[in-house]
Amino acid sequence: QLQASGGGLVQAGDSLRLSCTASGRIASNAAMAWFRQAPGKERDFVAALTWGGGRIRYVDSVKGRFTISRDSAKNTLYLQMNNLKPEDTAVYFCAMRPLWTTNYYPPSEYNYWGQGTLVTVSS
Repeated sequence: QLQASGGGLVQAGDSLRLSCTASGRIASNAAMAWFRQAPGKERDFVAALTWGGGRIRYVDSVKGRFTISRDSAKNTLYLQMNNLKPEDTAVYFCAMRPLWTTNYYPPSEYNYWGQGTLVTVSS
């Protein structure tokens, strides 16, 4: 089970950090990811990593602004979001699949999902 938190209403240029806490052990080669879904749009990939380290991927639109990380001791995945823009407004979801895949961006590749946390960026 995944529990996401940390969303809120911020102004453009502000920062937020999202958290996703998992219950149970996470395998080192599991893939953990963040997706987002804007109103009326499909769920899109944002960032992913392997739980044991070694692989990190981002969608181009967030490179240099967002950082995905994890704290193994706390079983928690993070998404640090800096210099937020109105177009970042969306519900953000964390997700997990048991094994890393090169096909890491489709939502259909992930088995487990958090409930979503809303990020609203005003201009």
